[in-house]
Amino acid sequence: MNWHEKNAEFNALIKQLFHDGNWHKRAEAARQLGLIKDSRATNLMCRALRIEKDRMVINKIIEALGRIGDSRATLRIIEKLEEEQVENEIDKYRVIYIIESLMKIKDKRALSYLGPLLDSSDEEIKTLTLEAFDSIEPNWKEIVERERNKSIQEIFRK
Repeated sequence: MNWHEKNAEFNALIKQLFHDGNWHKRAEAARQLGLIKDSRATNLMCRALRIEKDRMVINKIIEALGRIGDSRATLRIIEKLEEEQVENEIDKYRVIYIIESLMKIKDKRALSYLGPLLDSSDEEIKTLTLEAFDSIEPNWKEIVERERNKSIQEIFRK
């Protein structure tokens, strides 16, 4: 596939993500954009993440942003994590998508926001959060031990 064909496919997927009335097609467009791993999609997908209402499409956008691995998506994904923590009933699978995406992006800014999940009552979330910390900052345990008098949020907030 040459550059013009790839560019046409990219543009069609972006258009589908923003304008298709069928949530299945929007979710598939997000998935395809993640598989392409073109960082040009990051800002547009972050905008789509802000305006999208369908929960399945949101999850696919978060997953795709993790696959792309562009740190420009970190703060938008963290916004979704904060929204989940405000709601009375947390969507476990949304939180898992968020943690996995942040783990793939490897942006240290995410650590202070992931910190509270280390104390999660859900073992799967807790274990995945530990894996995320190990992936993003391999020496995080030593850093926490050295800064014993501070919380994880204080240590990693920069």
